[in-house]
Amino acid sequence: MDITFMDETNKVPEEKMQEIDELLQFAADYLKLPEETEMSVTFMDNDAIQVINRDYRGKDAPTDVISFALEEEGEDEIPVIFEDGENPMPRVLGDIMISIERAAEQAESYGHSYDRELGFLAVHGFLHINGYDHMTPEDEKEMFGLQKEILDAYGLKR
Repeated sequence: MDITFMDETNKVPEEKMQEIDELLQFAADYLKLPEETEMSVTFMDNDAIQVINRDYRGKDAPTDVISFALEEEGEDEIPVIFEDGENPMPRVLGDIMISIERAAEQAESYGHSYDRELGFLAVHGFLHINGYDHMTPEDEKEMFGLQKEILDAYGLKR
């Protein structure tokens, strides 16, 4: 999977981006995504994510993670073009935006490491751009269960 990382804060070390890349690669393998899959992760501060949250979600407050899926929601609705020919088109999942300030705040309030919180938010956003949601109790149970499975299997426990 090809992941483009952008750090608008200039505060995320290269090693930290590499750790998130490895975690998301693990999650992609866990979900058995095609190798020709693309996505992006942007690290930002509370002010920047608040603007996005206000403009796109109508909530004028900073949040921890926002995801923008580029595919239609639903199960297995990958267009045939992704699988045809010798040079298949890449599957573009979407974009994940993470507030590193909120990640630090939440890690402290939840009593676990910043690394664990950043990993949790990355996987949470990753599942959203793969069609998972938590709008109903059933969907929440499925998404949060899968999220815990991935994080535990990777070794990033609370």
